[in-house]
Amino acid sequence: MKEVVDKLVKWLQDSVKEAGCKGIVYGLSGGVDSAVVAGLSKLAFGDESLAIMMPINSCEEDEKDAKLVIEKFNLNAIKVDLSKTYSELEKSVENGDNSMAYANIKPRLRMTTLYYYAQLKKYLVAGTGNKSEFTVGYFTKYGDSGSDLMPLVDFTKKEIYELAKYLGVPDKIIQKPPSAGLFENQTDEDEMGFSYDDLEKFINNEKIDSNIEEKIKRMVKISEHKRNFAKSFRR
Repeated sequence: MKEVVDKLVKWLQDSVKEAGCKGIVYGLSGGVDSAVVAGLSKLAFGDESLAIMMPINSCEEDEKDAKLVIEKFNLNAIKVDLSKTYSELEKSVENGDNSMAYANIKPRLRMTTLYYYAQLKKYLVAGTGNKSEFTVGYFTKYGDSGSDLMPLVDFTKKEIYELAKYLGVPDKIIQKPPSAGLFENQTDEDEMGFSYDDLEKFINNEKIDSNIEEKIKRMVKISEHKRNFAKSFRR
């Protein structure tokens, strides 16, 4: 694991240097993925990395967990409360019955905030998405996928937990159910409709229930556009 972490740290350092920047900024949610990015960022850049907590009418427990990570790694961190910003935008747009359209405003506001601070400080934005989520498109386009660097996108959720343990992420963070935090009591596995274990087996070409396999394949197919740049017309 040390070799993997060393390679990740060097990759982050080299990527930032190539871009002529000084460090990285990332969102700190209180979840395991962002905690791993926090640990890696501290190793790579010290205080030239910035963690930003961006609650939007969020669960107070998530903020407490994020603060555990800040304390553990002695992070340079700030809080930008986007609750009022979200409420104002929600009031300004056309009313609709698509709850996810509203929910996905949240990660897109956070992405805007991260890029503001990145430009302000001459940093790059580091995303926190992992291979499991990226495979099936379980992320918000131009939201949590909006980043310059994706250090975890080649690691499955199981491997993220291994990284977290090695880096010393607090046990409470490792043991909590994964959640995007888009709405109350939301969990990743409930929303996807299958477990991370089944998704891991699918990625590794292992046998799983045929119904779950078909569901995953469908998610992979319909989310292809989320993993690519916008289509461009060519004459």
